Amino acid sequence: MSRTDEESREISAAIRDVYAALVDPRMLERWLPPQGMTGHIEWMDAHVGGTYRMLLAYAESDDNPGKTGDGNDVVEGRFVEIIDGVSVVQTIEFPSDDPSFSGTMTMSWLVEPTASGTLATLRAENVPAGISAADHRDGLRSSLRNLAALVESHS
Repeated sequence: MSRTDEESREISAAIRDVYAALVDPRMLERWLPPQGMTGHIEWMDAHVGGTYRMLLAYAESDDNPGKTGDGNDVVEGRFVEIIDGVSVVQTIEFPSDDPSFSGTMTMSWLVEPTASGTLATLRAENVPAGISAADHRDGLRSSLRNLAALVESHS
């Protein structure tokens, strides 16, 4: 069974600033890891067909074994659609020995203008069963809070 998780947040910043944070690897490292995690992008080639690899580490690895193990998650993505100033769509694989994390998740990052800034939406489709729905939505909300804090402080 396929599951979709989605969260949105209005951000008090120009759409160009919010969109820039979606495709800049150094900015992604700062906003994408949810609370309790840090991230490092090993490589990123942000164009349709391009790939990236991000390492996520839990601050408290004893409580979070991670999808990859040892308190870590490895995210390997491929960009399938990029519309400048509108959206970034990617497919994501989690290298894991646990079959509950297998499959390909599609992650869409969408931005649209509002009267007071930008509405940013993170949508995950075909979420692996091993990812708790509640935890995933909390993680998406946390990432959006990070994104807002990052771009609002620079606007």
